Amino acid sequence: KTRQAGARTIAITNTPESPLAHSADITLNPGASFDHFVSVTMYSALTLVGGLLAAAVLNNLDESLTASLFAPLSAVQKVLDVWSEQVAESNWLQRDMSAYCLARGTSLASCHEARLLWEEAAKAPATALTTGGFRHGPQEMIAEGMRFGLWVDAERMRSQDLAVAADLHKLGGKIMLIGQDLPESAGDLVFSIPKIPSAWQFLIDIMPVQLAAERLSHLRGVDCDSFRICSYIVESEYGLIADPKTGAP
Repeated sequence: KTRQAGARTIAITNTPESPLAHSADITLNPGASFDHFVSVTMYSALTLVGGLLAAAVLNNLDESLTASLFAPLSAVQKVLDVWSEQVAESNWLQRDMSAYCLARGTSLASCHEARLLWEEAAKAPATALTTGGFRHGPQEMIAEGMRFGLWVDAERMRSQDLAVAADLHKLGGKIMLIGQDLPESAGDLVFSIPKIPSAWQFLIDIMPVQLAAERLSHLRGVDCDSFRICSYIVESEYGLIADPKTGAP
């Protein structure tokens, strides 16, 4: 359809021999290591390349952008162990928990990916909403002990979202908060990420949740890197259970 419309296709894929790559006009290969089943490394690699592609289209891909991303991505290496300790020591994660994930702007990508990690890796229920959308009705389900993950943008709606976190706490919720320069008292589990341009925060603010999803899988006694029901590649719209011989539903 894209060719019939006269459009050009750019594929972002780690497999240059794939049908997607062969049918595209241009292929961008992140060159990242493959995950086993649940995407962690590949998710981050694809979002980075996709963001750089968007910057190139807007003529913003230059040395200053590279420098502004290289420093915070390098700084993450120094805090991963700290985040892992926070995850291990926090009581925000509970074996039978479900989670509401809330975000705005570019962090909405991390919000939806967090929901997917909860479902795929931890085999636990979760949902993802915009923070603004959550405030228009869904908040009626708040109950004591409910778990919320909230992403806070460095520039946009920051004070409003910190107020949302405070009110969730007053209503009995347990809050995981992710963003830049966050006070430790703002939530039950707070991840302050390295400084990075607001539009690129999504590159980093998914990482604490990737660690949390793995930890939750251990608490639940499930394998975080395999699928129980879903096939690795979904090739049809028939049913849910994969055929043991073909691996496809």
